[in-house]
Amino acid sequence: MLDEYIRKADNQIISFQKDHFMYIVPIAWLYVALMMAVAEATASNGTVLGAIITFLLYGVLPITLVVYVMGTPARKRAIKAREQAELAAARAALATPADAVNLPADTTSRSGLAPDAHGQAAADTIAPVRKEA
Repeated sequence: MLDEYIRKADNQIISFQKDHFMYIVPIAWLYVALMMAVAEATASNGTVLGAIITFLLYGVLPITLVVYVMGTPARKRAIKAREQAELAAARAALATPADAVNLPADTTSRSGLAPDAHGQAAADTIAPVRKEA
């Protein structure tokens, strides 16, 4: 019982580490860039425009790029999982056609299914005869 609890806890920790990017590095990076911008703005020959440019070019732009690149595996996993779910739903829909479920007895052909239940023409139709002109 205790071993099972420990195993479940370990699996949860491992899945948490895989699914979540460690945000401590980007937060620290942004803090340092913010402090650089504050130092730029409060310096005797610094400007507020220089502080904004410093924060954007040393903080926001690199962090955006790093977080996007580091999130690529998670996005790929999500896309693959969504595609697998769509494929499973399509296979389930093909396995049980909606047209053949709960049909009245008079609408079925000799096989017990509706003639067009699988998208095929009925086998027991009468060929049309045209008048000659």
